[in-house]
Amino acid sequence: MRQTTVKFDKNFPSDFSKVLKKRVNDYFNKNNIDRFGNFNMFFKSFVMLSMFFGPFYLIASSMVLNTWFVIGLWCLMGVGMAGIGLSIMHDGNHGAFSRNKIVNRAMGLTLNLIGGSAKLWKLQHNVLHHTFTNVEGLDEDIDGPRFLRFSPHSEHKPIHKYQHVFFIFAYGLMTFGWVMWKDYLQIFRFRKKGLVKEREFKKELLIIIFWKLFYFSYILIVPIFILKLPVLTTLIGWFLMHYVCSIILSLIFQLAHVMPEIDFPEPNENEIIENNWEIHQLQTTANFSQKSRLFSWYIGGLNYQIEHHLFSGICHVHYRKISKIVKETAKEYNIPYYTNGSFFKAIGMHYRILKKFGQAA
Repeated sequence: MRQTTVKFDKNFPSDFSKVLKKRVNDYFNKNNIDRFGNFNMFFKSFVMLSMFFGPFYLIASSMVLNTWFVIGLWCLMGVGMAGIGLSIMHDGNHGAFSRNKIVNRAMGLTLNLIGGSAKLWKLQHNVLHHTFTNVEGLDEDIDGPRFLRFSPHSEHKPIHKYQHVFFIFAYGLMTFGWVMWKDYLQIFRFRKKGLVKEREFKKELLIIIFWKLFYFSYILIVPIFILKLPVLTTLIGWFLMHYVCSIILSLIFQLAHVMPEIDFPEPNENEIIENNWEIHQLQTTANFSQKSRLFSWYIGGLNYQIEHHLFSGICHVHYRKISKIVKETAKEYNIPYYTNGSFFKAIGMHYRILKKFGQAA
């Protein structure tokens, strides 16, 4: 990863950004609508947390004993776990869940509750990904494992030739890395890059260790060693929970940024990206499955990734409405607005770009 010295061209000749922001602001002001979450957000949070902790209670209390039902409950927890990430912690850590900072902080910490680190996630996602979207060496969200290639500018390896065959299996492993080793490696890397200050490093490392111990204690140690639940069933269930969650999270992200029409810009010799930030977001991001309200509800509006990237401080419950403003303004300025139909159509397009990136240049 290169140091974050890359900048956007502030003198890029376009008033698109100013006009778009004014129109979106006018929408909220004229309709007297708050930019943050509403009752729907709190109801959804209850549903997602219940989908995770409800099945876990049934498992831990031995109210369900049939092995296949227990495995099914673990898989349902995976759906709830992904929902917590997509619909609760995401808005919380963007400061968009509520006008109240304490509420945002609490909702953001639900990531720690399921084994992650809100602090490191905000650095990787809010700071790096949202600023340098699809820029090789800066956007860690497209820096996948070495056996996957998500950018035409990353190093090609022989195994990439087959990534379109095994990608769906690999995607299921994502959150294992998060809970097991990624956060530890990342905090040292972020210290080296200056994203984590030296004076706060030890404190943040201890916080990570505390939450990891808490997570593994309630999810595995207590059920196996204190509640005496079947070891093999519990471990298989835990694995499947993460696998289900990982596939959901991976696909939602990849369908927004690793697609055939999407750009992967490179800075020039002066470390300048020859564009302004807002247009860069439109060129590197795509929407999908915009007609399904239930799907959009579950994934926290992240089928409207364009709107999220442009207005991450606005709660996702508003994305569908403001998408019309964004699309019309982009068309007016002859700027691409990518949308790829249904979820499964988008998966097919993602498959094709993975196959293309798997070929040697």
